[in-house]
Amino acid sequence: MKKRDFNEGLLGFLDASVTPFHATQNITAMLKNAGFIELREQEKWQLEASKKYFVTRNDSSVIAFTYPKNNTSYTMVGAHTDSPNLKLKPNPVIKEHGVVKFGVESYGGLLLNPWFDRDLSLAGRVSYLRESGEIASSLINVQKKIAIIPSLAIHLDDKANKERTVNKQTDICPIISTNEDFDFDTFLRWQLENHGVSDVAEIYSHELSFYDKEKASYVGLRDDFIASARLDNLLSCYVALLAICSIDASKPMLFVASDHEEVGSESVSGAAGSFLESVLRRMFEDYEAYVQMTRSSMMISADNAHAIHPNYPGKHDAKHAPYINKGVVIKVNANQRYASNSETIARFMQVAQELGEPLQHFVTRSDMGCGSTIGPITATRIGIDTIDVGLPTYAMHSIRETAGSDDAYSLYKILVGMSL
Repeated sequence: MKKRDFNEGLLGFLDASVTPFHATQNITAMLKNAGFIELREQEKWQLEASKKYFVTRNDSSVIAFTYPKNNTSYTMVGAHTDSPNLKLKPNPVIKEHGVVKFGVESYGGLLLNPWFDRDLSLAGRVSYLRESGEIASSLINVQKKIAIIPSLAIHLDDKANKERTVNKQTDICPIISTNEDFDFDTFLRWQLENHGVSDVAEIYSHELSFYDKEKASYVGLRDDFIASARLDNLLSCYVALLAICSIDASKPMLFVASDHEEVGSESVSGAAGSFLESVLRRMFEDYEAYVQMTRSSMMISADNAHAIHPNYPGKHDAKHAPYINKGVVIKVNANQRYASNSETIARFMQVAQELGEPLQHFVTRSDMGCGSTIGPITATRIGIDTIDVGLPTYAMHSIRETAGSDDAYSLYKILVGMSL
């Protein structure tokens, strides 16, 4: 696959994956096209050698794996499907001051200021009672630009360019209409009908998030950059997905994309939950074989990395400051916020060097806090040697982030190389 084809597919994947539910739906569709067989956790598994499988949990996390005859040592790649956003509250409708607006809750550590003055839509999952008495859930994507969060004019806030703060309760509510007859239940029923669901007796619950309608795109004189919402961490999901779809079923590889990383991973579908361990134990029913596999395998935790910002270079350690389009980043932290160690780094570097792919290192400034990833969580829970890597990114956790147009393709080639 050529880099341009790779990136064009990435742009489409980013635009279509507006929530973790939709990302998982798109991932599973691509896995099916690549010959992976769907499993269900609540059913008995009968795995056959030399075949490829996938399984989902909560519609928002997915694990795909090959199952070769000699499957003692796996290359595993971990990423996450969720991104910081504004989630709708259960009873969201607020009617005041001549408009209808929605109450929202901030999910994850998002940058709030970039959400102002954006064309927003709404998507997610709705659970309801069918007329037959059956409880069901469906994904919806409104797609239409239905909301905006207008900034306060500078005339009314003379400190806007000096001390601007955002109150999460009162300042960030998207406005959707001036029609105060708006009914939320009717709105959801209409959206379900638009998605082919017409037998709704009662709406029970929803998990809906706002997203920016601006599409992913190239930016730069030579298309140097890719700008999009949700690069953290759909960028890694896409890279790992294409990698596992590119290898033969005789090669042991596993891809896990977990939900809820941005809020700590402690959920039934998060990396701190039982999903990955449960799948691995069913792949290796004999405990001795399971332990041998975990101790001979390697997890590559793939997430975004903070590229040195050209306008704020002092925020980086000068010796460990990654550049856009200069290669995949190996992330290191002495306090185990990243799981990389000298041996996993060496194994990763060897493959990259053999392929001629450049690498960089990132270490947070010693006087600043360091974020974390699913890497340490997975290493702790599974007992698998792990490396944390990432793709250099500007404006992480903004409504629109920026990465390089070279780096993701480079990581793809390394991941394929590690599985061969």
